[in-house]
Amino acid sequence: MAKEVREIIERVQVLREIEELSQEALAKELGFDPEEYRKWEAGETDFPVGALVEIAVRFKVDLTELISGKTPKLKTFCLTRAGNAPEVSRRPMYTYWNLAYNFHRKKAEPFLVEAQADTESKPLSLNTHPGQEFDYVLEGRLLISVGGHEMELGPGDCIYYDSNELHGMKAVGGQRTRFLAFVF
Repeated sequence: MAKEVREIIERVQVLREIEELSQEALAKELGFDPEEYRKWEAGETDFPVGALVEIAVRFKVDLTELISGKTPKLKTFCLTRAGNAPEVSRRPMYTYWNLAYNFHRKKAEPFLVEAQADTESKPLSLNTHPGQEFDYVLEGRLLISVGGHEMELGPGDCIYYDSNELHGMKAVGGQRTRFLAFVF
């Protein structure tokens, strides 16, 4: 297991233990499947970014702090220059860049996401997390499933949805897909 992943798990465990919550209690409170949550903390599967957002909100810590261990400082604005957003490695077929990593007390988490072209041959990986999400396709084609409804989005297309619904996405058309994702 990568050092960064182990550190995220340790930060989540410390937050949970400070409030004397069991894994099962926290999972139920946040609407996660308790067995899936156990796998996240055991490092058997990765925490989805949406789950980390909800855990950060629950414990009143910034997502950047949960992921990196560093506290965001900016309160008026956060300028992120092209190519300078920190990468958030969560799942091998996706790359996330946190676009407002240093802004303190965000109301949403904005990401630039890249889905690799080879995700097309893989089944959709579905997940849920409390809150809402907005995805805007910049380039490529994105197959997205929300609540059992599959749609294909192209550049300029967007979707806003209840992320409590089972959802997932992958690149289609033989090329990578880049999109903006906002998790609320």
